[in-house]
Amino acid sequence: MASLPLLPASSPKLIGIARLAADGESLRQGHDVEYFTLPVKSLLNRCTVARMPFTWTINPYRGCEFACKYCYARYTHEFMEMRDGVDFEQKIYVKQHAANLLRQELRRVKPGEEIALGTATDPYQPAERRFEVTRAILEELVRHEGLELGIITKGNLILRDLDLLKELGRRNRLFVNLTVTTLNVELARILEPRAPRPDLRMEAVHKLNQAGVAAGISCSPVIPGITDSPRDLEALVRATSEAGGKHIFANPLFLKPCSAAVFMPFLEKQFPQLAASYHERYKDRAFLPKSYGKRISDLMARLRQKYGIRHHDRENHQVSPPARVESQMNLF
Repeated sequence: MASLPLLPASSPKLIGIARLAADGESLRQGHDVEYFTLPVKSLLNRCTVARMPFTWTINPYRGCEFACKYCYARYTHEFMEMRDGVDFEQKIYVKQHAANLLRQELRRVKPGEEIALGTATDPYQPAERRFEVTRAILEELVRHEGLELGIITKGNLILRDLDLLKELGRRNRLFVNLTVTTLNVELARILEPRAPRPDLRMEAVHKLNQAGVAAGISCSPVIPGITDSPRDLEALVRATSEAGGKHIFANPLFLKPCSAAVFMPFLEKQFPQLAASYHERYKDRAFLPKSYGKRISDLMARLRQKYGIRHHDRENHQVSPPARVESQMNLF
């Protein structure tokens, strides 16, 4: 099978990951998504961002079919000389020989260093049903003991691997985060077109915890004016508690240029009343002011205490005293 011609023949010679991507073999095409093999030399990547709580990352795929409008990871396709942000959700690269690579690389991990699975692309996106790269990685990890492991996903397909996750949890320190940005199914379908419904993600949290796998919710990103009302955030915290979730945390939306190129046109079409405010607040920055993040953080702290949920197992978070939540509070 011929590989997809990513660049014109007259383009400069590609190197590194861009060359590997261009040489990838097309596996299947359908519903505007195409899969490619991606031969890689390393699976375990050291995280160099100081604010991140983990040391190592693993991403079984490059690109993500869930097509979340706010996704910050679209920039990863730029390393392969793909500048159109939509390529990230339509050209999915399947990493080859993942388990064998991981087996060789785990010796680099020192005690206490956390490995995060799924930081840039979802490990349980639709591609996983066919290619099972994530499952192969878990099968390798379960052979080891004493690791610190975290998984982040929107995919309820994670329940397929419940047998491995239970064994992983017995041998290692494991926690799972299901991302839920809103409980509103119609809104979720607009924001995250191909991701499982939020109720299915909540059900996955419930079943994971029932099976003894510590699981909670990542309410990230919190999208100003769209998903950040105190009433909606309280509903999410309450649902997490009812599902037996062990923790919940939230982080505000940030927009890298590659993400803004997709998100801003979407916003102008779906939420035109917010467009001017977003253009003003994000015009020369990727992050909102710290004051907005603090308001979200304080609100979540009160809600966690109200419903008896921790912030996160990894962090020593001091919860604020109980306080009444104002349903009409203006966060943005």
